[in-house]
Amino acid sequence: MPETSSPFALNSKIALITGASSGLGRATAEVLAECGAHVIVNHCKQPEAAAVTAESIARNGGSASVVEADISSESAVNELFGQIQREYERLDILVNNAGITKAQDIFTTSLQDWESILAVNLTGCFLCSRGAMELMRRQKSGRIVNLSSVVAHQGSLYGPVHYAASKSGILGITKSLARTGAPLGINVNAVAPGIIETELLFRTHGEEGVDKLAAATPLGLGKPRDVGLAVAFLSCEASRYITGTTLDVNGGLYFR
Repeated sequence: MPETSSPFALNSKIALITGASSGLGRATAEVLAECGAHVIVNHCKQPEAAAVTAESIARNGGSASVVEADISSESAVNELFGQIQREYERLDILVNNAGITKAQDIFTTSLQDWESILAVNLTGCFLCSRGAMELMRRQKSGRIVNLSSVVAHQGSLYGPVHYAASKSGILGITKSLARTGAPLGINVNAVAPGIIETELLFRTHGEEGVDKLAAATPLGLGKPRDVGLAVAFLSCEASRYITGTTLDVNGGLYFR
């Protein structure tokens, strides 16, 4: 991509996006690459899907690499950030996107279900943020964008308490790290998507459920790219005076 002096540009920035093999992660990776960043596409046991993300970026003139790591594992995350340090000597942007859920309510959620969701969604965010901030404080600059959800504000519409808890916890992490990061030159923010048209949405809610959600949203279903654009804004110079905030991308589904 040609370099530009625009405050929205991410020229030569190194960006790690967790869970970037599909959905919101893939769309965000594509947008950041369009803005000029080199994108590290993280996946966990989805090499073919991650390769599709990297190939899509390359076809559009962007730069990307693929790395496998289970972000719920402390040792795997430590190795991931060690690899980034060795290969790039810096990290400018971390997008904590990786997340999982199950269509369950409190009566069907086992302790194992609860722990598995929080391990990826919440512990993964903590581990990757810690690793990123260790690199960023050395360079005295960096951006972290955490993917939360509208359910952090209003609760899960159909009952997945583990998912709502994890996404609410991410907002607490965001605010705490924003305070820690500010003196170090690190901005930390969150994006809270509403009803976004992804494969995961249809798997968890079914076509009829998705239609109901779309009808309840003034702007209808969002697209993954809508979220990617919000992340790009929080990753660039244009948002230099924003930290500790949550950007709602929900098409009017929920107002705060």
